[in-house]
Amino acid sequence: MFLQSILKRSNRIFTFFIGSITILFFSCEEKKEITTEKEAKPNVILILVDDQGYGDIAALGNPYIKTPNIDKLHATSARFTDYHVNPTCAPTRAALLTGHNANRTGVWHTINGRSLLLERETTMAEIFKENGYTTSIFGKWHLGDNYPFRPQDNGFDEVLSHGGGGMEQTMDYWDNDYFDDMYVHNGELKRFEGYSTDIWFNKAIKYIEKNKDKPFFCYLPTNTAHSPYFVADKYIEPYMDNEDIPLPAFYGMIANIDENVGKLVDYLETSELINNTILIFTTDNGTAQGARTEGHRLDGFIKKGYNAGMRGVKASKYEGGHRVPLFIHWKNGGITVGKDIDELTAHFDVLPTLVEMCDLEVDTAISFDGKSLLPLINGESEDFKERIVITNSQRTENPEPWRRTSLMQGKWRLVDSTELYNLETDPEQRKNIASKHPEKMAEFKKAYNQWWQDLLPRYDDLPRIYVGNENENPTKLYCHDWHTQGDSPWHQRHIRTGYMDNGYWAIHVDQPGTYAVKLRRWPEETHLALNAKAAIRPAKEGTSVSASKPGKSLPIKKARLKVQGTDSEIEVDPTKEYAEFKVDLTEGEADLQTWFTLENEETLGAYFVSLEKID
Repeated sequence: MFLQSILKRSNRIFTFFIGSITILFFSCEEKKEITTEKEAKPNVILILVDDQGYGDIAALGNPYIKTPNIDKLHATSARFTDYHVNPTCAPTRAALLTGHNANRTGVWHTINGRSLLLERETTMAEIFKENGYTTSIFGKWHLGDNYPFRPQDNGFDEVLSHGGGGMEQTMDYWDNDYFDDMYVHNGELKRFEGYSTDIWFNKAIKYIEKNKDKPFFCYLPTNTAHSPYFVADKYIEPYMDNEDIPLPAFYGMIANIDENVGKLVDYLETSELINNTILIFTTDNGTAQGARTEGHRLDGFIKKGYNAGMRGVKASKYEGGHRVPLFIHWKNGGITVGKDIDELTAHFDVLPTLVEMCDLEVDTAISFDGKSLLPLINGESEDFKERIVITNSQRTENPEPWRRTSLMQGKWRLVDSTELYNLETDPEQRKNIASKHPEKMAEFKKAYNQWWQDLLPRYDDLPRIYVGNENENPTKLYCHDWHTQGDSPWHQRHIRTGYMDNGYWAIHVDQPGTYAVKLRRWPEETHLALNAKAAIRPAKEGTSVSASKPGKSLPIKKARLKVQGTDSEIEVDPTKEYAEFKVDLTEGEADLQTWFTLENEETLGAYFVSLEKID
């Protein structure tokens, strides 16, 4: 592939040279500026906002919110009005970055070890990097916090990110609250001053400035506007005292995002990078707090707020859960005028689109589920007329057919195999017309069954966290990734209140040897004893940051570890930070599970475990 890329670049340079000589000899009046290969290769900035829905933008009809900078981008972009993602965040990110349906990538949940991107997948960053780009991520990753799932393991040169799927989640640094927090910068924890979204954009701009003389791919996935809804009061105040706005702080977070989008565009214009930069703006699922449904049900009809006339919100199988904005702007590519594109499109189309726009070489073994959107931008829609797109929200250990699924073709929507809607006549999906269209039902069910059978063999692939690998030793395991039948404890409030559950971690022992295994009730950075109470994180003046829940003491008396041939239990000193085992592990796959036994004989898993190869 590398040799092919060199040959292709050489041929292109030769073509530029011959063409330029021809112009000089045969046209004295016509002048043509010769651009170098480096200048001709477009830069790419991909902005992915968390939990902002289609209706959370003024330019898309919201009468309450103010988003002047996003509106300006909307006015000068190709706008995809029927663009769909998964109803929750990690699956959308997996599909966006691989060009594959999320289920194919192994990511169909946000927790329970099912938000880990399968090792065999090739990411957008890896493809750009192989084509000579410098690559960076600033913000939320949510596809694995251990080797080989981290962004630096998947093609990113520069990494600045928080842990897990959001602030206050189990992987995130303890007591992060969006302000002056600890983030992971290229593998090392470091404190950064300021508000999280401001930091992502500021650091992205500085990195671009440093690397502007070579093509760059910059991924900007914000953690906002995800819960908790913490932001400076000045952004919230314009939305207070309006009974039509469900949560002013949510709109305040989007106002801050909008401000940062404007700052980024201003920098690109001032630095003259805007002309040859493909700028993409999109979001990862339907609105989280911009609209409220009847009874606060995910799939309900909207009763408060604005959701562009759609049923359902984030995590819904209906339109409001997975139809989101997608804007693409690229001056040198002729995309500078607002243009609505109404054909059915999806998140796994973005990577094939960038491959074509940037003329990237891609391994021939990679077959995308999506297709390039460039023909639609150029006015060619025939190949999209009959396409079927399927999105679902599994949120379970093992995928189930038709679980919270929407099959889409044109304006048809088949939901959970039993409900059929035509959005042309019923945009709110109020009237199930399945009984009136038996032929259409049969056609769609056949298409779904073929899709399911194609993916079914992949569901046995279990992503495993490596231990004893030189890229990460020790390995820190988090209960967020427990494989368990319930919801694993994914939030720091679960840790504080002593969430009673257990599960196992799927691991791969990379090197045989002796390992020190430490079981903790509190994360390592707190240095709290096994039986300690965590202090309350206080509220923060001038912001919506609220005080945390109080920490609960657990009277732990025993610890147990089970992995490979070891099943050992020990008495513990509850005043120590951890209970430690030393075990000999052989190379290969293994399931690791732990137990803490309390004085009343109840048990739960150790929320935090580290494994370090010591011999």
